[in-house]
Amino acid sequence: MGDTFIVGCKLPENIVYPEFNKLHPDMNDNRYNTEYGIYQPNCGLDNCYMAYGHDEYMYQVLKYNQTKLPEEALYIIRYHSLYPWHKYKEYIHLMDLKDIRGLEWVKLFNKYDLYSKENLEVDINKLMEYYKPIIQKYLGEYLYFY
Repeated sequence: MGDTFIVGCKLPENIVYPEFNKLHPDMNDNRYNTEYGIYQPNCGLDNCYMAYGHDEYMYQVLKYNQTKLPEEALYIIRYHSLYPWHKYKEYIHLMDLKDIRGLEWVKLFNKYDLYSKENLEVDINKLMEYYKPIIQKYLGEYLYFY
Protein backbone atom coordinates (compact mmCIF):
# COMPACT_ATOMS: atom_id res chain seq x y z
CA MET A 1 0.00 0.00 0.00
CA GLY A 2 1.13 3.54 -0.54
CA ASP A 3 0.21 5.01 2.84
CA THR A 4 2.43 4.45 5.81
CA PHE A 5 1.75 4.52 9.54
CA ILE A 6 3.49 4.46 12.89
CA VAL A 7 3.85 1.08 14.58
CA GLY A 8 4.02 0.64 18.33
CA CYS A 9 0.79 2.53 19.02
CA LYS A 10 -2.87 2.28 18.08
CA LEU A 11 -3.48 2.03 14.34
CA PRO A 12 -5.73 4.81 13.03
CA GLU A 13 -9.10 4.01 11.52
CA ASN A 14 -8.52 6.44 8.64
CA ILE A 15 -5.60 4.47 7.26
CA VAL A 16 -6.02 2.77 3.89
CA TYR A 17 -7.90 -0.53 4.28
CA PRO A 18 -8.70 -0.14 8.00
CA GLU A 19 -10.67 -3.40 7.91
CA PHE A 20 -7.30 -5.17 7.98
CA ASN A 21 -6.16 -3.45 11.18
CA LYS A 22 -7.63 -6.30 13.23
CA LEU A 23 -5.26 -8.71 11.47
CA HIS A 24 -2.21 -6.76 12.62
CA PRO A 25 -0.67 -8.62 15.60
CA ASP A 26 -0.07 -5.34 17.47
CA MET A 27 -3.83 -4.90 17.79
CA ASN A 28 -3.86 -7.82 20.26
CA ASP A 29 -1.06 -6.43 22.43
CA ASN A 30 -2.10 -3.80 24.98
CA ARG A 31 1.39 -2.22 24.89
CA TYR A 32 0.85 -1.19 21.28
CA ASN A 33 -2.87 -0.54 21.26
CA THR A 34 -3.10 2.84 22.99
CA GLU A 35 -2.76 6.39 21.73
CA TYR A 36 0.90 6.62 22.85
CA GLY A 37 1.83 2.94 22.84
CA ILE A 38 5.59 2.71 23.36
CA TYR A 39 6.17 6.45 22.81
CA GLN A 40 6.37 9.52 25.01
CA PRO A 41 4.42 12.73 24.33
CA ASN A 42 6.12 14.98 21.77
CA CYS A 43 8.93 12.48 21.18
CA GLY A 44 9.13 13.43 17.47
CA LEU A 45 8.39 11.36 14.40
CA ASP A 46 12.10 10.65 13.91
CA ASN A 47 11.92 8.68 17.17
CA CYS A 48 8.96 6.56 16.08
CA TYR A 49 9.00 3.28 14.19
CA MET A 50 7.28 3.46 10.83
CA ALA A 51 5.81 0.77 8.64
CA TYR A 52 8.63 0.35 6.13
CA GLY A 53 7.83 1.54 2.63
CA HIS A 54 9.14 3.51 -0.33
CA ASP A 55 9.43 6.73 1.72
CA GLU A 56 11.84 5.31 4.26
CA TYR A 57 13.78 3.36 1.63
CA MET A 58 14.43 6.43 -0.51
CA TYR A 59 15.23 8.55 2.54
CA GLN A 60 17.85 5.98 3.63
CA VAL A 61 19.34 5.77 0.12
CA LEU A 62 19.68 9.56 -0.07
CA LYS A 63 21.22 9.78 3.42
CA TYR A 64 23.61 6.88 2.66
CA ASN A 65 24.77 8.66 -0.49
CA GLN A 66 25.27 11.93 1.42
CA THR A 67 23.30 13.91 -1.12
CA LYS A 68 23.18 17.68 -1.02
CA LEU A 69 19.43 17.84 -0.65
CA PRO A 70 18.30 20.26 2.05
CA GLU A 71 16.96 18.77 5.29
CA GLU A 72 13.43 19.89 4.34
CA ALA A 73 13.57 17.81 1.15
CA LEU A 74 14.71 14.74 3.04
CA TYR A 75 11.93 15.26 5.57
CA ILE A 76 9.34 15.47 2.78
CA ILE A 77 10.66 12.29 1.19
CA ARG A 78 10.55 10.44 4.51
CA TYR A 79 7.04 11.46 5.60
CA HIS A 80 5.02 12.27 2.47
CA SER A 81 3.04 9.01 2.63
CA LEU A 82 2.20 9.32 6.33
CA TYR A 83 -1.34 10.35 5.36
CA PRO A 84 -2.92 9.65 8.75
CA TRP A 85 -0.62 12.36 10.11
CA HIS A 86 -0.59 15.11 7.50
CA LYS A 87 -4.11 14.61 6.16
CA TYR A 88 -6.13 13.40 9.18
CA LYS A 89 -4.14 14.88 12.10
CA GLU A 90 -3.26 11.54 13.67
CA TYR A 91 -0.05 11.35 15.71
CA ILE A 92 -0.14 15.09 16.53
CA HIS A 93 0.58 14.13 20.15
CA LEU A 94 3.91 12.63 19.03
CA MET A 95 5.15 15.69 17.12
CA ASP A 96 8.13 17.77 18.20
CA LEU A 97 9.24 21.19 16.91
CA LYS A 98 10.91 19.68 13.84
CA ASP A 99 7.62 17.99 12.91
CA ILE A 100 5.63 21.18 13.38
CA ARG A 101 7.89 22.91 10.84
CA GLY A 102 8.05 19.86 8.57
CA LEU A 103 4.29 19.42 8.43
CA GLU A 104 3.92 22.57 6.34
CA TRP A 105 6.55 21.35 3.87
CA VAL A 106 4.85 17.96 3.53
CA LYS A 107 1.44 19.57 2.97
CA LEU A 108 2.89 21.85 0.30
CA PHE A 109 4.54 18.92 -1.48
CA ASN A 110 1.40 16.81 -1.26
CA LYS A 111 -0.32 19.02 -3.84
CA TYR A 112 2.15 17.64 -6.37
CA ASP A 113 2.19 14.04 -5.19
CA LEU A 114 -0.57 11.47 -5.62
CA TYR A 115 -3.27 12.00 -8.20
CA SER A 116 -1.71 15.25 -9.38
CA LYS A 117 -0.18 14.02 -12.61
CA GLU A 118 -1.72 14.45 -16.00
CA ASN A 119 -1.19 12.30 -19.04
CA LEU A 120 0.82 14.68 -21.17
CA GLU A 121 2.99 14.00 -24.14
CA VAL A 122 6.47 15.13 -23.22
CA ASP A 123 9.75 15.44 -24.99
CA ILE A 124 12.03 13.24 -22.88
CA ASN A 125 15.15 14.90 -24.29
CA LYS A 126 13.97 18.35 -23.18
CA LEU A 127 13.11 16.98 -19.75
CA MET A 128 16.57 15.42 -19.45
CA GLU A 129 18.21 18.65 -20.56
CA TYR A 130 16.34 20.55 -17.85
CA TYR A 131 16.57 18.06 -14.97
CA LYS A 132 20.01 16.47 -15.44
CA PRO A 133 21.98 19.46 -14.07
CA ILE A 134 19.62 19.70 -11.09
CA ILE A 135 19.93 16.00 -10.37
CA GLN A 136 23.72 16.13 -10.63
CA LYS A 137 23.86 19.19 -8.36
CA TYR A 138 21.92 17.57 -5.52
CA LEU A 139 22.43 13.84 -6.02
CA GLY A 140 25.79 13.60 -7.76
CA GLU A 141 26.67 11.45 -10.72
CA TYR A 142 25.76 8.10 -9.14
CA LEU A 143 23.52 6.82 -6.35
CA TYR A 144 24.28 3.56 -4.60
CA PHE A 145 21.24 1.49 -3.71
CA TYR A 146 21.99 -0.98 -0.98
